[in-house]
Amino acid sequence: MRTILKNYSSLLLLLGGIIAGSILGLIFGKRVEVIKPIGDIFLNLLFTAVIPLVFFAIASAIANVDPGQKLGKVISVMGLVFVSTVLVSAFLTIVAIWFFPLQAVTTGSGAMEEMQTAGPGEQLTRLLTVGEFYELLSRKNMLPFIIFSALVGFAALKAGESGKAFRRFLDSGNEVMKQLLNIIMLLGPIGLGAYFAYQVGTLGPELFGTYASSMALYYGFGLFYFIVMFSVYAFLAGGMAGVRIYWKNNLVPTFTALGSCSSIATIPANLVAAQRMGIPEHIGNVVVPLGGTLHKDGSSISSIVKIGVVFAMFHRPLTGLDTVLLALGVTVIVSIVEGGIPNGGYIGELLVMSVYGFPIEALPAVMVIGTLVDPLATILNATGDTVAAMMVTRVMKGRRWLKDRADLQDPAARLSDPVV
Repeated sequence: MRTILKNYSSLLLLLGGIIAGSILGLIFGKRVEVIKPIGDIFLNLLFTAVIPLVFFAIASAIANVDPGQKLGKVISVMGLVFVSTVLVSAFLTIVAIWFFPLQAVTTGSGAMEEMQTAGPGEQLTRLLTVGEFYELLSRKNMLPFIIFSALVGFAALKAGESGKAFRRFLDSGNEVMKQLLNIIMLLGPIGLGAYFAYQVGTLGPELFGTYASSMALYYGFGLFYFIVMFSVYAFLAGGMAGVRIYWKNNLVPTFTALGSCSSIATIPANLVAAQRMGIPEHIGNVVVPLGGTLHKDGSSISSIVKIGVVFAMFHRPLTGLDTVLLALGVTVIVSIVEGGIPNGGYIGELLVMSVYGFPIEALPAVMVIGTLVDPLATILNATGDTVAAMMVTRVMKGRRWLKDRADLQDPAARLSDPVV
């Protein structure tokens, strides 16, 4: 019993903080907003640490890759896995809507801010690049920042012997940022507890209100996908041993995603979990950070639910080959453009409105739904990255990656080791 408490002390403290925060939110309701700054301080520390952490993780992984590993193949396999799981989640959600039709959602009239839309070329430019270096340091520009980090890694790799000192700097920075993360996570139980109290206190009553139909479908199917489909993916990656490895190391990332509602804030926990799962660093340090921006099974499910709700509002059936294919295509795009930050799906919601030609009056409904499903969506987005990394490892290294993991583990730190 003492060993269990010692091994899982950090997890139990994190869970205890979230439970305590939930209770405070239920008891005090919106009055609990007074402790929200505590959660904001913790999240701000995570967000500021995540920028250099992602840079050093990606740049060092690419800069030190063994030429025989063929990084291009890692990227190709990763892209195939990302798109495949997003399409699977989207199509299964459509099937769920066919069996459990969504009810029309009515919304009150309200003033909407006028939003300026750019042309396709300008949107693509904004998605991939920024105009000034300092703009890379904002978490709102994670995709350009990741591209820049990868380019630095490639440049360091291409520099050969001349870049040896810089590669050592990247390695050292990667280790330093990991230690900084450990220090920040000491505040996790208090910070996540305060933030979760605020979420429950402000959003809790709406969970069973006007949007009951879409909420029931999303959370019901989302939990099925989280438990069943992620287990299927882990099984494909490593059989029953892969399933055990995944769930034994996926608890802290799950609770981090639940408490923070941020895929980006969960990247550090996912990197640690990937290491514990035995995923090689040159795969995990590329797939996990890129997955935080590009791989979103939860947003995929959310996108289809939003499409289904708007179709129900205007009494249109979500059927027909062209309608389904368009929905799948929109979902892939939404899963890429949405930011890995809380409630970052408004761009995707506007995309849904414009592609299907629905009036802008439908936007408030999907915005509210996006906010209410954000906790579970973030769990699916974030924790799907490590199982995706497992599948990439399976393709790259074959089944022997499990044996390699066992060989690298200390006998006193086997599969039962928790993530810290």
